[in-house]
Amino acid sequence: MIRILALLLFVFISVPAFAAKGKVLDVQVIKAPPGAEAWLVEDHTVPVISLTFSFEGGLAYDPDDKPGTGHLVSLLLDEGAGDMTSQEYQGKLEDNAINESFTAGRDAFYGSISTLSANRDLAFGLISLALTKPRFDQDAIDRMKNTAMSEIKKDLGDPSWLVARTFNGMLFEGHYYAKPGYGTLDSIASITRKDLQDYVAAQFARNVLKVSIAGDITKDEAEKAIDKIFGSLPEKADPLNVTDAQVKYGGKIILLPLDTPQTFISAGEPGIKHSDKDWHAAMVMNYILGGSSFDARLMKEIREKRGLTYGVYSMLSSTTHAGIIQVNMSASNDKVEEALRLMKESWTQMAKDGPTQEEFQNAKSYLTGALPLELTSTGEIANAMNSLQRDDMGPNYINNRNNIINALTIEDIKRVAAKLLKADNLSIVLVGKPKNINVDILLDKPPGMGAAKAP
Repeated sequence: MIRILALLLFVFISVPAFAAKGKVLDVQVIKAPPGAEAWLVEDHTVPVISLTFSFEGGLAYDPDDKPGTGHLVSLLLDEGAGDMTSQEYQGKLEDNAINESFTAGRDAFYGSISTLSANRDLAFGLISLALTKPRFDQDAIDRMKNTAMSEIKKDLGDPSWLVARTFNGMLFEGHYYAKPGYGTLDSIASITRKDLQDYVAAQFARNVLKVSIAGDITKDEAEKAIDKIFGSLPEKADPLNVTDAQVKYGGKIILLPLDTPQTFISAGEPGIKHSDKDWHAAMVMNYILGGSSFDARLMKEIREKRGLTYGVYSMLSSTTHAGIIQVNMSASNDKVEEALRLMKESWTQMAKDGPTQEEFQNAKSYLTGALPLELTSTGEIANAMNSLQRDDMGPNYINNRNNIINALTIEDIKRVAAKLLKADNLSIVLVGKPKNINVDILLDKPPGMGAAKAP
């Protein structure tokens, strides 16, 4: 019962006090260990605390010949730490309703912990041990390797995973973004305990650390907690020398054949980064083109009018070393040609004419109105703050964002659409057996998984 109550509190905590003050969030910049950055949002409505952190680097620290090292680390950090075995450590989490997770992302290694206020000292002590004294016991390594390999085997039969893997592997060819983040069957098998220790030693350091904490904790308590968790980490991470990724195969159609009744489609081209002055205009434009609305142009043209797909969505992806605008959908094999034609027509029309005034106003209303609804739990707040930290957006950005969007003009959207949307430059990745498609590059396996391009 205690654990169920705790989970309900994690889900339903809200922050009405800030709305009453005219703020989305009251973000405080607080003292952190030297080299690190920390933000806090206090809310004492319910006794829950969430903490999210990131170490810059992520998959860039995977050895070139051992992709999946970071992912294996993420699976093992809560499998025993300090003097506690895996069973003991997991028992502490379970018995005290503490939620802990780790993820090796493309550009950062992430961690988070959520706890009832009464258990915060225990929770913060556990995550500190995981970061500073992970055990990496061989029996845990073997179990998590089996888990990772099972994930890979399952993914290799999933068309949605295959199209994403092929998209990343081809468009980012030659860059570490092209590597499979979960590794391969061979690479996972080859990873040693020392590889895991080296990954942690190289990346877990204060100069690449950003921390966000939200919930039932005061500024003084948060500063002490952050110092307790992260203060003993090394000062500096191993330096990285990574250049920006150049998007490859513009204008080409790439096919990974798969015997399935539908073809899965991902298409993309160079986009825009958060740091660009036109980011917000691009965000509005993308919402109109293919965002999460049934009124989006791609959805209306391809699904609503013709029923060629269940769903079609475009998105802006801004990473440390690349900006991409991408569209995803699936269609029956005999309808792929028509779906691609309509996608390109919508792309071209938006680039040529921009949005209508009604589309423009509706997009601004949705984007400004939806923001508070995305921040209704301590975990969502902590995650959002950490993303803003990593994007160098500043602690007051979340309160200024709607003003920035409302200040945009329809001419801004037209200008950005014309700059970004080049239908003939789209790299198109297909997984399936599409009919009547002229393929430029035929693959026999997904890139990075022992793949080879057919002649």
